Amino acid sequence: MITKTSRLVIVLAAIGILGLVLIPAQAGSSKNIKAAISKIPVPVRNTIQEQAGTVNIANLDKISFRRLDVFEVEWIANNADITIYVAKDGELLYKKVEGNIIDPNNFVSEIDNQYFPLKPGTTFFYRGKSGSDVITDEVYVTHQTKEIIDVNTTVVRDRVFVNDVLSEETFDWYAQDEDGNVWYFGEDSKEFDANGVVISTEGSWEAGVNGARPGIIMEADPQKGDVYRQEFAAGVAEDMAKVLGLNQTVTVPYGTFHNCLKTKDFSLLEPDVTENKFYAPEVGFILSKMVKGGSEKLELINITTE
Repeated sequence: MITKTSRLVIVLAAIGILGLVLIPAQAGSSKNIKAAISKIPVPVRNTIQEQAGTVNIANLDKISFRRLDVFEVEWIANNADITIYVAKDGELLYKKVEGNIIDPNNFVSEIDNQYFPLKPGTTFFYRGKSGSDVITDEVYVTHQTKEIIDVNTTVVRDRVFVNDVLSEETFDWYAQDEDGNVWYFGEDSKEFDANGVVISTEGSWEAGVNGARPGIIMEADPQKGDVYRQEFAAGVAEDMAKVLGLNQTVTVPYGTFHNCLKTKDFSLLEPDVTENKFYAPEVGFILSKMVKGGSEKLELINITTE
């Protein structure tokens, strides 16, 4: 489970080796980081470009180092957390590379977290409405795996239909660590038009590529007030969640469930959109309700196994 110390790190939004962070204290969203970079001295920007290339910057801050005001820059590349300090004239004063942000040896083959179980061969069926449109969602836990930064992840296919027409198909990649936390390693997402032609791959990302790192989709021992990153790809996917409660009773077409986990889900990229999600013990995700920025609602209607 996540320790009290780790939980404190999450709540205080400090940078941690596991990436369980709300947001760097001085960084803001990825859009703010990009805006901040555009305003710093040209020599500093050039050094950042030389060191990080096209990788998305995860954190940019001004700190004191050796009695100098310097720029601290952080990013992720090749499963390593990289930090540099750059002087105003562009001189590289310090560089640190911490490898193995994710230790593959700390992961297990099965995902049996009580709030997010993913047994291969299971299909979750959801139905709901978004405005006047009828939404159906089929989430199938495949028997396939995908290796990402040396971790063997479970591949989950998520197909969304709008008025019975396929609108989106996503392959999500999850893995569980020894403590029971379920990590989210990215997604391959495609949106389709009414003729089945791919019109967008927006939101696709993969841990270890372009500075993205894994997020936490479900804690092993969630506690009220916990805040954590679910997606960690700056400027592409920045979903987050906050635990609101653990004793909810929820009724959906599939049944009535007690002691459900309730979260507030939001994104740094869409600050005007918020939804509540509910997870039943030993079942998983059962209900989502948009509470800001829309009226979409999705409920669990059936579960099948092979």
